[in-house]
Amino acid sequence: MKKLIFPCLLVILSTTAYSQALKVQKATIGIQSVGSPEVRLKLVARIQALDSVLANKTDIYDKAIYSPKSAHVVEKIIDGQPAKKLYVNSLEGGQTVVYDMNDSLKKIAVINHTFTKADSALFHETNFPGYSFKPGRVDTNVFMGKPVEMCLSNNDKYLWVPYYRRDYDPVAQEPSAMAIIDVDSDKIVRVMPTAPLPKMVACSPDDKFIAVTNWGDNTVHLIDISSGDPKRFQYVAHFVVDYKLNLDNFGKKVDRDVACGLCLRGTVFTPDSNYLFVGRMGGGGIAVFDVKGKRYMGSLFGTKNNVRHLVIKGDYLYLSSNNDGVVEKTRWKELLHYFLKKQGQKNIQYQNWQTTFTGKGARTITVTEDGKYLFANANMESKISIVRTADMKTIGSIKADSYPVGMAIDKSNKYLIVTAQGRNNKGGNSVMVYEIAR
Repeated sequence: MKKLIFPCLLVILSTTAYSQALKVQKATIGIQSVGSPEVRLKLVARIQALDSVLANKTDIYDKAIYSPKSAHVVEKIIDGQPAKKLYVNSLEGGQTVVYDMNDSLKKIAVINHTFTKADSALFHETNFPGYSFKPGRVDTNVFMGKPVEMCLSNNDKYLWVPYYRRDYDPVAQEPSAMAIIDVDSDKIVRVMPTAPLPKMVACSPDDKFIAVTNWGDNTVHLIDISSGDPKRFQYVAHFVVDYKLNLDNFGKKVDRDVACGLCLRGTVFTPDSNYLFVGRMGGGGIAVFDVKGKRYMGSLFGTKNNVRHLVIKGDYLYLSSNNDGVVEKTRWKELLHYFLKKQGQKNIQYQNWQTTFTGKGARTITVTEDGKYLFANANMESKISIVRTADMKTIGSIKADSYPVGMAIDKSNKYLIVTAQGRNNKGGNSVMVYEIAR
């Protein structure tokens, strides 16, 4: 087992050493990106829990921003009115905080992920196949969940929020859970059990499946959502990538951000909804799944060593490699066809990547609607990089509050939202709003 988790161990050690030397910074409202003028970023607002004494009216203090992991912008018609809402997952705070982007980031809801016996109706089932709670565990559905990533489904009706772990499970050995939120009412309508330590969640473009990728034990699970009725959503496939991690080996002080096996992370369906790609952050490569056939087909290599986030926009697949500090690009159909042609072979190597350096600690990435520009978090350099995708050149950057992690963009591509989670109790607790000008 030591050999298998070693790639992730190297990443954690190197990022920790770098973060100790990095000065914590707070970006100034109004700063603009440097580099090519063809696309520019300007920091126009921030929501943060760092400083209650504010010098700028768009620098908003909110103590609910506690270790913000991810952000998502929802734009739709609700009760006949256009709504544009920003959702922020505060991991350590156990909350999803909602702001009105049409009204100067006014806070309009706080969705609590703390459950008592009074919430039992939200849990249609307690157990998860192949996993068990510790002997003697009572009231398994009484807990605080730590929200990680999120995605929308069913014509932007439901927001899925997996929990890094339940608060009574310190090393993520037991089943975790995932909330389904009705974005019209901002209420949780169901909580489903998951495997340990789910991080990524993705919806198929045809709105038929949700994929849940578990950082905790090398597994991916598929949920059928085709009915559109949360009460009828159900697991239909359980995948193991290479091997299932033995969670019984972990002691009380293990760091599950290190002891994660293949450390499965980035998750994206192909535009035709037929295949699913999952990044292997521990050692590199991409796991490939046949959605219709409901099977894990194998993995393809040739990427950089630390694949974190995957995005498909149009004909292209983009990925970030955290420790390498790069973003890579290829045609997703070409990659898939190459993999299918090599089926049955071991150590399939795909080499047709375009690569650009975006800064140490490349985390979440997002691409503009027209596919022309990509933005990438450089966590260990506390900046956002701008990439021109046509030639995969990094053409600009802008400062961010220390240790940016999550990222989202609105449909009009007017605003880029970035979360700074912090590291080693330094920096973080900030959500930045950048205006995009082209």
